[in-house]
Amino acid sequence: MHAVDDYLAIRPADARAQWRSILARSPVTSGRQVPFTPVETLACLAASLLVNHRRYGGSTAHRAAEPVPTLARLFSRPNSSVLAKMANLDGSRRNGARHELEVSAELLGTPGRLAIVYRILLLAARDVGLGPDALPDFLDLGSEDAELLLMGQDELATVDIENAVRSSSRDWLDTRLDLDDRITERLLMAAARVGQHRFANEVLRAHGHRCVFCGLAVSTAGGRAKRMLIASHIKPWRVSTNAERLDPRNGLTACPTHDAAFDSGLITVNGGLHVHVKRSLQAAAETDPATRAVFGRPPLANCLLLLPTAAPPRERYLTWHHQNIYREALAKPSS
Repeated sequence: MHAVDDYLAIRPADARAQWRSILARSPVTSGRQVPFTPVETLACLAASLLVNHRRYGGSTAHRAAEPVPTLARLFSRPNSSVLAKMANLDGSRRNGARHELEVSAELLGTPGRLAIVYRILLLAARDVGLGPDALPDFLDLGSEDAELLLMGQDELATVDIENAVRSSSRDWLDTRLDLDDRITERLLMAAARVGQHRFANEVLRAHGHRCVFCGLAVSTAGGRAKRMLIASHIKPWRVSTNAERLDPRNGLTACPTHDAAFDSGLITVNGGLHVHVKRSLQAAAETDPATRAVFGRPPLANCLLLLPTAAPPRERYLTWHHQNIYREALAKPSS
């Protein structure tokens, strides 16, 4: 049985030994699998920043997104085992070990600590001969100056998360008498923040990492560049259901200026994806060069700039924004 410190204070020598044991492992074709080592468990926890295990059931585990298939091959396990471990770690399965839940609460609640542990795992893997093909740096944290940035967090006010945690059913977490309230609340707070991070990742990918209002595209190489684009909700997080909060079709990618304009109701989008501008702002753009440089056409597109492969925003979210944020009759689009 492992202890919390075997994960939170993992030593490079221990990590190297565990990677070597994994490399010497044979795939299990039947019967019980060997227990997960700390490095496997921590790798699954890091992967949860990119993959929502709830999207894949027993019959769809083979479709799981990266890095799940790569980790499964490396661990000589099926995808379903990796997904089950991820479920244990976020508390959505009843049989998750207490010490693993404590590890999740600590590392997901403190992304800086997760980044340190992740680097130890990655460097140890490289030391024993595991290259990028076998274990890619899927969080892009290989360099010491790289930051682990949970995206989309500006949209989440702490009070909104706390209210959501208090009002949530917590499902089976309330039946876990071995977990104190502090761990339970940290798990739920982390789940909200990680869910927002995955949502933002999906929206950015779907929109080709460019502003759907003006087309500004920024290289995704490096955390600082990522801050130049924002993926936020059309129907805000604080008033959305849990399903709406995770729905990438409730999101738009925008540069900071057009994101703020959309959030404050200066611009909106109709069901036909036409971009509308408040009349007062449109009038200002006709006379003021600075306003025209941001809200004139161009640079503001007439319709959302979506990739051909991108699913459009759901009309019900756009309608909600028009009625509750924009709150002005839509002008007839010019031909």
